[in-house]
This record gives sequence, C-alpha cells and structure tokens, in this order.
Amino acid sequence: MNQEFLLTDTSESVPLSELEQIEINLLLEGLYQKYGYDFRGYVRASLSRRVIHRMRAERLPTITSLLEKILHDPAYLERLLNDLSIRMTEMYRDPSFFAAFRSEVVPHLQELPEIRIWHAGCATGEEVYSMAILMMEEGLAAKTKIYATDMNEKALSAAQKGAFPLKKMQQYTKNYLKAGGKKAFSEYYTTDHQFAYFSPIMKDNLTFAQHNLVTDRSFNEFHVILCRNVMIYFDNDLQQKVHRLIYNSLADGGFVGLGSKESILFMPKGLDYKDFNANEKIYRKGI
Repeated sequence: MNQEFLLTDTSESVPLSELEQIEINLLLEGLYQKYGYDFRGYVRASLSRRVIHRMRAERLPTITSLLEKILHDPAYLERLLNDLSIRMTEMYRDPSFFAAFRSEVVPHLQELPEIRIWHAGCATGEEVYSMAILMMEEGLAAKTKIYATDMNEKALSAAQKGAFPLKKMQQYTKNYLKAGGKKAFSEYYTTDHQFAYFSPIMKDNLTFAQHNLVTDRSFNEFHVILCRNVMIYFDNDLQQKVHRLIYNSLADGGFVGLGSKESILFMPKGLDYKDFNANEKIYRKGI
C-alpha cells in the first residue's frame, strides 16, 4: 500500500527469537541497500508475519537464507514484495467519505481555475477512478488533473488498465449510490464475461506514476491529497516523515483525506490544519 504496501492479515503474531529479530533487521536493510525498498519504518508485527510466511513457502530454514535468495534472484524478491503488498481497496471505499467530499469539499474546489489531486498509495486504482467519476459528475473533470502513485509496478499497471473484476461491480454500485452517485453506475463501464472496463475518457485527466512515500520527495503542489489507510502500517517516525511530505505538497487551503483510523492532529504541522470534517478524517491546511 502502498511505497505503499499494505501489510494486513488477521493471523496471530509470530513470536520471534532474538536471532530472528536480527535477521529481520538484516533482511530489511538488504532490501533497502540493494533495491531501494524501505520497509524499515513499517510496523514490525505485520511485516514479520509476511516474511515468515514467505520463508516457509520457499521451504527455507532461516530468514537469512531468504535474504540470500532475494539478493541474488529477482524472482524471490518479486514474491516477497507481493506478500508485502496485499492491497485492501475498493471503489468508493467508505462511501460516507466520498459523500462528504462531494457535498463539502467540491464547493471549495469549484472556485479554483485548476484542480490538482494526488492519490498517494493508489494500489490498483479503484479509488482513483471513483474520484474521477465524482469530479466528472460535478462538472469539474475538464479542469482537474489526478495524479495516482504507488511503489508497486504491478499495482500501477493494473490501475492504468482500469479493468476490475465483474463480480465486484454489485458491491461497487452499492458504494457508488451511498456516496451520492448521480447516474446508473453501469454507464461508466463496459463488460465482458470477466471484467468491467472503465471508459477511456476517464483516463484523460489521470496520470499514474511510481512514487515512494518513504524515500521520494514532493513533485507538485496539490489542492487535494488522499492518503487513506496507508500510514497505519508505518511506525511513528515514518508517519511523521510522510506527514511532512504531505504538508509540503499541499497548497494553502488544500484538503487532506486520511483513513478512518488515521489522524493528522498530532503529527508535524498538525496544528496548522483545521478539522474540516473530523468524522470522515478530512482536514484543511490553514490559509
């Protein structure tokens, strides 16, 4: 999720010996030094579960042996990254958030000559297309540019295609209606027996690119930044670093949207934001 990797599972924590904790540290340092993937500031419990799972799946005796394979064989790296990139997303996830955005944030955006939105940690793009539809319905598509970034190349490739499993459209339609959708949701996509393909017109104002929240810098000034359910997997130091990046990337009067379990108020510059909609975790940078 995500670097935007979502480390989510409901399995019990795997107790690690002191030696295994050292091995985990070495593995994370190796990933960073060799490939630039920086997981060192991620919540350790979830990350450790995933590493142990991959070690066992490869039938390797130790975490160190997994590190050796990863350093010398890109195939092992790809499999580990896939384990660390379970992307929990859906169209109009948390419909009340999108409903609040439509009714409360959009009126402020309408006053702008142009609108720049950044989806940080876009995963496979479901929420990006959700926002594109919303802005289209509000008559703002022509002056809106949406930048969608993620660290995971495979996720970005899927997002660019704009094709989502047909079996999910029933739930996505329910979410869309709860979020204040104004049309029949099916007007926005065509289907075959397996996928729903969203209209190419929506992609005219979308830009997908790799960006690592952990190591990369700001690349523009935005009026809206959405970074939802990403930072709950970061430790406090890394959260503070990412919040500084968000603050420096946001125009005065701009809006930040976070996940339901995230907050901005105790982070760097937190006092410079207003609780625009506390229930939906929408904050506005002071003017």
